Amino acid sequence: AVTGELFMEDGEPLPFMEAVASGLSVGVPGTLRMLEQAHAEHGQLAWQELFTPAITLAEEGFAVSQRLHTNLANDEDLRENDLAQAFYYSADGEPLEVGTTLKNPALAAILRRIAEEGSAAFYEGEVAEDLVEQVQSHPVRPGKISLDDISGYQSLEREPLCTPWQQWEVCGFPPPSSGHLTIMQILGMLDQQPLLEAPLENGVTSSGWLHQFLEASRLAFADRGRYIADPDFVEAPGGDWSLMLAPDYLGKRSELIGEESMGESAEPGNPGELTVSFASQPEQPEYGTSHISIVDADGNAIAMTTTIEQAFGSRILADGGTDLPGGYLLNNELTDFSFAPEVDGQPVANRVEPGKRPRSSMSPTLVFDQETGALVASLGSPGGAAIIHYTARTLAAMRDWGLNAQEALSLPHAITLGGDVYLEEGRFPEEIIESLRERGHSVSERELTSGLQAIRRLEDGTLFGGADPRREGVVMGE
Repeated sequence: AVTGELFMEDGEPLPFMEAVASGLSVGVPGTLRMLEQAHAEHGQLAWQELFTPAITLAEEGFAVSQRLHTNLANDEDLRENDLAQAFYYSADGEPLEVGTTLKNPALAAILRRIAEEGSAAFYEGEVAEDLVEQVQSHPVRPGKISLDDISGYQSLEREPLCTPWQQWEVCGFPPPSSGHLTIMQILGMLDQQPLLEAPLENGVTSSGWLHQFLEASRLAFADRGRYIADPDFVEAPGGDWSLMLAPDYLGKRSELIGEESMGESAEPGNPGELTVSFASQPEQPEYGTSHISIVDADGNAIAMTTTIEQAFGSRILADGGTDLPGGYLLNNELTDFSFAPEVDGQPVANRVEPGKRPRSSMSPTLVFDQETGALVASLGSPGGAAIIHYTARTLAAMRDWGLNAQEALSLPHAITLGGDVYLEEGRFPEEIIESLRERGHSVSERELTSGLQAIRRLEDGTLFGGADPRREGVVMGE
């Protein structure tokens, strides 16, 4: 079994990528068990039918995109895995060229077995045994996962957190996801800030609005780092997560936002009493994820975010014991835990423990009209911890500035996890960047590759979709 020292070596946290590209980072895959449970409760088609398109795609292949080619070219760790090297690269080590048809016979065989036998075909037997072997035989840092861990995994149904936000009610996932709580803390603090004359000018958020947004983010991420973790292992402040969103509490937090940036000095608040005093988790990198939003012909809506964490997960490709080319990539989900189990002698809420789910930033979001209960929007994004900023800004753009789904998610991004500020490269005028620096923000530019997907229901019932131009998402309807 794992311990809190999983990612510690000689008393120090492992370098992040050394932990990622290893067997240590692999957690039990949970999505398939969840999908089976959701299908049993809500599905209409036969289970086997659901797999036909994916099996066909795996057998017939798809054209390697520019994004996939670039990611393969830039990833040194994936090449160290023999199966991945043979699948994604040519004999001389070059990544597959754009347009190459990539077929995945191993994945097709695994999916066909699951279609016939249910999720047990994955969580028991040959596929599970191969997963354990791949993790435990990692040549540098073998992992701890066992057959009992895999066969014993159960998906959990949790009550969503639904938060009033003026005329809307915003619903999202509770801990261990930090997404909804952190998003609604940011938006709740912004609602208590002085109104700005022109928060959006020429398709760009103003420096005044950005300052308020970034400072609210600092305060929200300070609470996130102190309190949010798997609720089966830690208690909510005051016994109720919604206390972190209480208007009086957010009002006091909002008062901490001044004309100058607080920089790295943002401290967590005290939304409720705890029996255990936790230390704040130092921020670590988070990456990756995929999101889909769907509204069906009957009006049922989903927002689904799923992830193996980084683009290539742990850089371990498993073929399910099929001995066929391809397979599926194992996740690096466990690096979402705090590497350090304690800070200054105090435990970190999101430390590694056996059977515990790591904190995430996933933010699948459904929005409803408070008066009528009608669906307003379904949205979400990949992007690690920045998912929170991407989703919060998109919600603000739709409600406060009246933008449609496509306009809202296409706006330029700005993020901070509590320290430096990162602005989306090439999207902000120099005067805005300088204005933020004058307020004390440490600003630099970088690619911020969200993958927002959103559906907005208009007043006449028409559905309007938006797909992030930064990735390969699409809007489809029939």
